[in-house]
Amino acid sequence: MIGSDKTKTTFDSVTQFVKCLTDQGVEYIRFELPDLHGIARAKVVPVDKVESFASKGLNFYGGCFALDTASMVVPGSGYHEEQNYRDLLLIPDLDSLTPVPWMEKTAKVICDLMKSPTEPLEIAPRYILKQLLAEAAQLGFDVMMGHEFEFYLLNPETKELLFDGLHVFNNTRNNYVPEISQLINYLRASGIDVINYHCEHCPSQFEINYGASIGIRAADKAFTFKNAVKEIAYRLGQHATFMSKPFIEHAGCCCHFHISLIDRNTGNNAFIDKNNKYGLSATAHAFIQGILDRAEAMMPLVSPTPNCYRRLKPHTFAPSNISWGIEDRTAMVRVKVADEESTHIEMRAASGLSNPYLTAAATLAAGLLGIKQQRQLQPSVEGPSEDNPDLPKLPQTLEEALSGLAADVEMQKMLSPEFVRLFTTIKRFELARFHDHLTEWERQEYLEIY
Repeated sequence: MIGSDKTKTTFDSVTQFVKCLTDQGVEYIRFELPDLHGIARAKVVPVDKVESFASKGLNFYGGCFALDTASMVVPGSGYHEEQNYRDLLLIPDLDSLTPVPWMEKTAKVICDLMKSPTEPLEIAPRYILKQLLAEAAQLGFDVMMGHEFEFYLLNPETKELLFDGLHVFNNTRNNYVPEISQLINYLRASGIDVINYHCEHCPSQFEINYGASIGIRAADKAFTFKNAVKEIAYRLGQHATFMSKPFIEHAGCCCHFHISLIDRNTGNNAFIDKNNKYGLSATAHAFIQGILDRAEAMMPLVSPTPNCYRRLKPHTFAPSNISWGIEDRTAMVRVKVADEESTHIEMRAASGLSNPYLTAAATLAAGLLGIKQQRQLQPSVEGPSEDNPDLPKLPQTLEEALSGLAADVEMQKMLSPEFVRLFTTIKRFELARFHDHLTEWERQEYLEIY
């Protein structure tokens, strides 16, 4: 089947690609673009029109990456009125072909938005990550990555919880909602290699884990997973949300980002050295310290909305300070040392609603800076990191986080100054709308007494 990890096809030509579609009985294919927020924006193409569009490109609004979270056109971004609201081209990555099993005779490909069939749009998050993966390769490393998301299933009309109680891993709650089994089956049929799933600590919250992958396919898989969960839940009569903190009294939704480096010469895990401190190599030490050094600059990319910062509180299984530790669930960087093959780090500060391409890009950029600068790893602390008052705090607001990114010139160079300028413009526009909003709390607090 198209899209399965074991039968993944590499296409040498568009003609071969189209023949695969017709042989599989596909009649429609989605050209999907991961936008600035990690949301799929797509056009659906009948199979008999695919060859032309896959070769020459499919017209698509060029300012798509300069839309905010509400799809509002952001003035001053440089990509709307400044370019006469022009179209660019969707060029599909043919090897990203996967089925869409909840739709009849439909498949999809992930696309890049291009200025021409051969000229990339350099501010696209997928392009930014590919450039960083290329830099890692130049340093001698392939990158193994996996995104681990939590999400809530809610009543589609009221947006309230489907059930109550704190019953993490409870067998009844794991399948309390029958649609979960259908969701899992659809995900597996779409090429997501599900490892396990369970209910989380909070009511109506779930986690579905799947395998890590090397390079851009890891972020592609995370993008496919998140958007599939949203769409499948809708079709099954539920509402899925990866929102960071949809309920102030319940746990937030995270993206725990797992990453390790593979030596391109030996194929071995570059994070392992049993003769070194903690059993970690000097490469791992420098990579971790790079993340700690650049934590403030990373935060707007991995926690990109004002709501995200409601999640980062002590004693909530979310990090609240800039820290690392061996198997420390309260640290920003948790080192997971299971055995030689699976030793890796888990960056725990990302929100469930974060763009998987930008979470990967921010973490990789910071880690590679640590390696290039041969950073020495600071000591870990005894006990849970969140209980140590001497550790620096993570930014408490998106405004603070954006200031951290603005102050870090080296991170901006790694990510591309033009991308950072665009990203910051979009986020400050969203913040202005956020601060213009009158909350019900303000009305309740002030309207009568004053």
